[in-house]
Amino acid sequence: MVHRAFIVLALLSLALTADAAPQSVVSDSTPSIGPAKPELFTRVIANQKKAEAALEVYERFERVETRKSSSDPLPPSIKTSRVVPSGTGMARIPVGPDGKPGDNAVYRASLESLAKALALLVDGGGSQRDAVEKYAKKRKERNELIDATHNAFLFTLLANELRSDRMLAKYKMDPNPTFKPTSRFTSIFPKVRGFVWVDEGSSELARIEGEVTDDISVGLFLGKIYKGSHFMQERYEIQPGLWMASFSQYDFDGRKLFSSFSVHERTFYRNYRYVGPPKEALAAIRQELGHAELDKPRGDPADPRNFPF
Repeated sequence: MVHRAFIVLALLSLALTADAAPQSVVSDSTPSIGPAKPELFTRVIANQKKAEAALEVYERFERVETRKSSSDPLPPSIKTSRVVPSGTGMARIPVGPDGKPGDNAVYRASLESLAKALALLVDGGGSQRDAVEKYAKKRKERNELIDATHNAFLFTLLANELRSDRMLAKYKMDPNPTFKPTSRFTSIFPKVRGFVWVDEGSSELARIEGEVTDDISVGLFLGKIYKGSHFMQERYEIQPGLWMASFSQYDFDGRKLFSSFSVHERTFYRNYRYVGPPKEALAAIRQELGHAELDKPRGDPADPRNFPF
């Protein structure tokens, strides 16, 4: 959906991307207030780009819970997927909540389809040229959005807060009044404010919460994201030096043409695993297809952030 792609591309450039549910955050007793260190957020942005690039070589599992509205009394719609980078995007293969295929024949067919797509890229077939170029353009736009956040917001240190065994610095995030948007995507930033939590020792973004403070026009002014829409994301270190999103939540309301829409979604991310660029990923998928059993979930069972969701 156009409105969904637009929202995710622009707003998630603040948070980025996805292994554990969100944990409680406890403030210390002596909060400090002051401006952010410019060099700190330069390093944070560089690490965000590193995480963005890692998404192209790491697979993961996602559980997506969707509601029609934030007050919907019915149980959420739940979809669990194995998400594998395909070289021109992400292949989402449906699985059960334990990571096992619900239907082995369908699961195998999905892996075979992914293997064919990867093989076309590896072989350099011209049929994939347009897809590769489009993906490269999206990657460039995403990196430009990440860079823009450095000037689009003013960050003020509010407090130090403990999450698990790490002390995080909590910053208030306000629009920079001198920022001049250069695209329809960056035009969203002046209408967003919120808070970010940074692990200053590693210069990594650990959590972000944001709220839309004014209606945002989308799709050549044919739609709007309403004021009050909210998003948040949690991020954890999945291996030394690499942080990825573990949980995200979006509560967006708006309209498109003459109909209203809502996006009320919670996503849990688990079991990141390196699969490599297309050539390595193709070899891994082909090896998996060669096994008789495809229904065994992977990951260290001793890790509490693994299955079940």
